[in-house]
Amino acid sequence: MLSTKQLFLLNTAQTSTSPKLLEIERAEGLYLYSPDGKRYLDFVSGFAVSNLGHRHPKVVEAIKKQVDSYLHLTVYGEYIQAPQVQFAQKLVSVLPSSLNSVYFVNSGAEATEGALKLVKRFTNRSEIIAFNGSYHGSTHGALSVMGNEEYKQSYRPLLPDIRFIHVNQHEQLAHISSKTAAVIIESIQGEAGIRVPDKAYMQALRKRCTETGTLLILDEIQAGFGRTGKLFAFEHFGIVPDVVLLAKSLGGGMPIGAFVAGKAVMDVLKENPILGHITTFGGHPVSCAAGLASLTALLEENLIAGVAAKEALFRKLLVHPNIKEIRGKGLMLCIEVGDFELVHKVASYCQEHGLIIDWFLHCNTALRIAPPLSIGDEEIEEACALLLEALDKA
Repeated sequence: MLSTKQLFLLNTAQTSTSPKLLEIERAEGLYLYSPDGKRYLDFVSGFAVSNLGHRHPKVVEAIKKQVDSYLHLTVYGEYIQAPQVQFAQKLVSVLPSSLNSVYFVNSGAEATEGALKLVKRFTNRSEIIAFNGSYHGSTHGALSVMGNEEYKQSYRPLLPDIRFIHVNQHEQLAHISSKTAAVIIESIQGEAGIRVPDKAYMQALRKRCTETGTLLILDEIQAGFGRTGKLFAFEHFGIVPDVVLLAKSLGGGMPIGAFVAGKAVMDVLKENPILGHITTFGGHPVSCAAGLASLTALLEENLIAGVAAKEALFRKLLVHPNIKEIRGKGLMLCIEVGDFELVHKVASYCQEHGLIIDWFLHCNTALRIAPPLSIGDEEIEEACALLLEALDKA
C-alpha cells in the first residue's frame, strides 16, 4: 500500500522540484504535529494566515455552528446570507468610514483581480502603476502587477499598460498622471523581504493620487489584522486608501478574500455590464462565519496590544555576526543573512529541531519571522536560542 507521501508525489500537482514533504496530522495553537507525534513551533503561520494560531476555539465553534445551518447556496451577491452580512458589517466598523462596501471573494489573488477591474471601470482609465518587488498573487492579472520579472517572463503577454516604479523614490511619483487608473502597493512589501515604506513617501503617494484622480489600492493581504502591531498596516502611515485588499488571516484559517472600497466606487460593478464581477464561492458562509469569529476574538483578546513588545524581544535576542539586518514591523519580520545557502541550512536545522521557518519568494537571502500573534515570551526565547544555534552550526 502506498504511503500518503507517495500518493502526494504521485497524484498532487507539484509547485517545485523540492517540496518540504513535511506531513502534518494536526495543528493546535502555536504548534503543528506530525503523525509520529513530533511537535513543530510554527514561525510561518501558513504565510500570515493563522494570526490567532491554529484552530482557535471560537473559530472552530463558529464553523461547526454554520455547517449545521447551510453551506453554499448560490453565487455571491444574490441571496441575503447572515454570515456575509454580519462579517461585512464588522469589517466596515473597524475600517475608515470611506471604506464602506465589501466584496467577498475566495483569496488574495482574486481580491487583486476584482480591484483591478473595479478601478479601471470606475476611472475609465487603463494604466496601472505597481512597484518593483511587489507580490499580489499568481493569477494572470495579479501576475501582471507583480514586480519580479523572473516569475513573469514565461507567462507573457500579460496585461498591457502596467508601469513599475520603486518604493521610496519620490521623483518617480511624477509618473502618476491623469491617465493612471490606480496605484497598487503593499502597505509593507512581504515577498520582497519585508520592506517598510517611509511614512513621508506613503503620504506623498496618497497626495499625488488625490491630485491626479488616481485610486490608491493598498494590499493588506499579508500585513493586515494586527500582524504589524496595528489592525491595518496603513495606520502606521496616517493615510487611507481608496481600495483595500484583504485575505490570508481574514478567514481565521478558512479560505476567503475581500476588496473593500467606498460604495460610490463599488456600485459601478452593478451595471454596464450587469454582474461586472461575479464569483461562485466568494464569501462562502462557513468562511464568513469563521472570519467574523476570528476578527471578534482578535479584538476581544486584545492580541494586537502585545505585538510591539514581542517585536522588541525578537530584536533584542537575535544578535549574531551572520545577521546583517532585521527588517519589518511587529510580527512581520525578516532576518537578513545575505546568502541563500546559509538560509537553507538554518531553515533545515530548525525544522529538524522543531521550528518551522522559511524565506521569501523574491528574497531568498533572508528568513521569515511570522508566528501567531498569541506567541508568548517563553516561546520567543526558545525559538531565538535555536535560531542562534543554527546560525552557529551553519
